[in-house]
Amino acid sequence: MEAFFQVHVLLYIILGAAFVAGLGFLFRRILHPAPKELPMDEMEGHDFEYYCADLLKAAGFLDVEVTKGSGDFGADILAERDGVTYAFQCKCYDKPIGVKAVQEIYAGRDYYGRMVGVVMTNQYFTQPAVELASRLNIMLWDRGYLDNMES
Repeated sequence: MEAFFQVHVLLYIILGAAFVAGLGFLFRRILHPAPKELPMDEMEGHDFEYYCADLLKAAGFLDVEVTKGSGDFGADILAERDGVTYAFQCKCYDKPIGVKAVQEIYAGRDYYGRMVGVVMTNQYFTQPAVELASRLNIMLWDRGYLDNMES
């Protein structure tokens, strides 16, 4: 009888743990839903740069120029708005964007003599990238920001 009771207690513990794990998964999905698929997610690198350039033009940026693909010194797009000059680094990836992109636009901003550096992406940024961007005064425009620009 005691073994029967121990098996039932063990079964209830396992079922309880599975239930709690299931609730945890459910709450994570509610609080942090998977990003919806956006057209930009299917683009290749250079196509994404032109997509970003079109977003910038629609947002009122002037003299929007996509730089040459390789050897761009860390800036994919150069533009100006309201007398402020910008250098943009565009990253179309399937994972979060790290510090390398921030370092690239930091160099690109200075190389092209621009006032503001921005990383634009179809993803989100890692915490180290956010911290570095804050220290280097680099703006980060993630998928949510770009999606709002598109709307």
